[in-house]
Amino acid sequence: MTPISRSGPGRAGIATLICGALAAGGLAAAGVTALEPGAAAASSHREAPLISGTPQYDNTDVYAFVSPDKPDTTTIVANWIPFEEPAGGPNFFTFAEDAQYDIHIDNNGDAQGDLVFRYTFDTHVKNEKTFLYNTGPVESLDDPDLNITQTYDIELLKLKKQKVVSTTKIANDVPVAPSNVGKASMPRYNDLRKQAIHKLAGGAQTFAGQADDPFFLDLRVFDLLYGGNLSEVGRDTLKGYNVNSIALQVPSQALTESKEQPIIGVWSTTQRKNAQGYFTQVSRLGNPLVNEVVNPLKDKDKFNASSPREDAQFLENVTNPELPKLIEAIYKIPAPAEPRNDLVDVFLKGVEGLNQPPHVTPSEMLRLNTSIPPAHKPKRLGVLDGDNAGFPNGRRLTDDVIDIALQVVEGELLGAKNDLGDAVDENNKKFRKSFPYLANPTAGSRGPLAKGTSGDADVRSQLGDALSPAGAAGSGSGDMTLIATSAGAGALGVALVGAGLLWWRRMRERAY
Repeated sequence: MTPISRSGPGRAGIATLICGALAAGGLAAAGVTALEPGAAAASSHREAPLISGTPQYDNTDVYAFVSPDKPDTTTIVANWIPFEEPAGGPNFFTFAEDAQYDIHIDNNGDAQGDLVFRYTFDTHVKNEKTFLYNTGPVESLDDPDLNITQTYDIELLKLKKQKVVSTTKIANDVPVAPSNVGKASMPRYNDLRKQAIHKLAGGAQTFAGQADDPFFLDLRVFDLLYGGNLSEVGRDTLKGYNVNSIALQVPSQALTESKEQPIIGVWSTTQRKNAQGYFTQVSRLGNPLVNEVVNPLKDKDKFNASSPREDAQFLENVTNPELPKLIEAIYKIPAPAEPRNDLVDVFLKGVEGLNQPPHVTPSEMLRLNTSIPPAHKPKRLGVLDGDNAGFPNGRRLTDDVIDIALQVVEGELLGAKNDLGDAVDENNKKFRKSFPYLANPTAGSRGPLAKGTSGDADVRSQLGDALSPAGAAGSGSGDMTLIATSAGAGALGVALVGAGLLWWRRMRERAY
């Protein structure tokens, strides 16, 4: 928590207190270097005991916003698989085949889903006799060198009182953008990203694949709230990590109940097939941070298995939250009086006059008023800073939800003006201006090159030839010549390449 740059009356007291704490902790927030993958010890994504052990099914974040370049449409982004290490091969990151990845829409405020967009995935392997994800540079999603691919189907389920009244398949065998193995394997990754954008009927479009994790925050909040003295702020601990994303853009009129009622509720879930062959819900996400810091340990797995219409059982976690008490104990900032009906209004009902549906049933989900046009210059604090197109009216990729949530939890809406935050104000990568808006994933080849190398080696034919049956295209002894040449300096490099060539020959003889 550290002061943010925002004007307004009544903020000086808290800002002065936080500045003093920062000074005491010896932190110059502007000079902090962001952490790289491997440095984070905890994740706001790994929010419940059971789901933390099965990352393929773990929702990380949900975003819903009026599309900035197509304001008659709504874009929903749902992410899975937290903390994808970009170089985490040879088994890179795929969606689970025994799962249903669902995006839910409540378009009348009754805490029950009216529409469900269901994504299911299939995995395809071209050559099971190699350990490689790709056997050469990948130029397209149907490239023979992309050894492991995925495709997906989308079904649109229409429901009434939790009963499915119709199911329509709206997409079939759509290709998934692969994990970004590295610049040698995928020299033009952005081309693969574009090829994975698929047009649907009626002006909708879909994307599934790897992306840079758009959530930006300092996760050291779990180390006694930023180190107990605010010395642990200012580092985007998700920098350099990727997620698997599903993005869906749909004309808003196809999601809303009517023109007169343009507010929708959005959340995502994952259902996993159990041993009996039935699908069971194992993960759920709407608003950010709810299951991480609002629900106590006893409720976390229960929340992931529940639906919004059952949220009354968790109401006390919102009206009597733990976080303000912890902040008071550590930083001596008085906790607002309970019960916290202000939090119920914002996070369970929506803001009255902004994104609260008529006759709303309090429940946990993102609520978006699709009739509010996108902001020309979005403000990272959204509604708190007068930008009604931002969080908690939906959630844009650029919204600083950590700072917003901290300020609201500490009583911003009750008159306790404050400038609390984690000193991470934006994502480390710029978001795209068109669908799916997400930044490209970090490549597995990040980092410095070896001394004496240029990184320009072309292995287009070498690996493919090595994996081909005897007598197929490709010369025998010359297969590794270019690699040996590009390996460059030193006898050690030549010896290693020679050993590699011998290994490939032996593997070819055994395999074929």
